This record gives sequence, structure tokens and C-alpha cells, in this order.
Amino acid sequence: MVIRKYTPGDCAVLARLFYDTVHTVNAADYTEKQLNAWATGIVDLEAWNNSFLSHNTLVAEENGEIVGFADMDHNGYLDRLYVHKDHQRRGIATALVKELELLAQKAGVSRFETYASITAKPFFEKQGYSKRHRVGQL
Repeated sequence: MVIRKYTPGDCAVLARLFYDTVHTVNAADYTEKQLNAWATGIVDLEAWNNSFLSHNTLVAEENGEIVGFADMDHNGYLDRLYVHKDHQRRGIATALVKELELLAQKAGVSRFETYASITAKPFFEKQGYSKRHRVGQL
């Protein structure tokens, strides 16, 4: 697996990965109505691109295929973390989060925050996040 910085050419692929992941991985914990409200299938690619460019945004690839992405703002807020529905439980999310936290720590950030879905909550707890926040290890 390769983790690299986001480029604007990734945006449409990330939007599709987001939709597919929400509607499959999160389907066990949310109703169809909730999933449709969360991921409508209509993404403002310009707004997403601008957001990705203003954050530390990383993309995970395996064999040239994008299999996950994550972004964190410069205050330590982990905004999005999604792994392709066919690549779950392979350490991709962990690698993305650890790399984002490392970048943030190098910039002087020591607290990380996210608003996790019901589905993602156990993952973040394993990463050391508490109900309120995580204190980074410096």
C-alpha cells in the first residue's frame, strides 16, 4: 500500500468511494433513509476539492487503485476517513490516521477530534480516541 498526498484529479474517485462505502459498510447501522441523507450521490466536487486542498488530505492506493482516503484540518479535526468497501479491515484506515496524526504533530497539534459514525466508533476507540477527544503522543 502507498499513502500519498491528495491531488485534484482524485476528487471524483473519492466521491464515488465515499458513496459506495457509506451505502454498504454503514448499512448495518443506519436506515436507508439515513444513508441517503448522509451520502446522496450528488457531491459538489469543487467544494470537496477546495476542502481537500485546505486540509492535510491523504490517499491510500493498492496496485494503482485508490482504496481509501482521509483528511484532517490544521487544528487536528479529522473530517473524513473512508476505506473502499472491498478493502475493509486491512490496516488502511489505521495507516491513514497515523500518518495524518504524525503530520499534525509535526505542525504542533497534540489533540485530535472527529465525529465518528456508529460504524466507525469501535475503530476510533482502538486508535485511542475517547468519547470526547484523543491526546496525541508526542
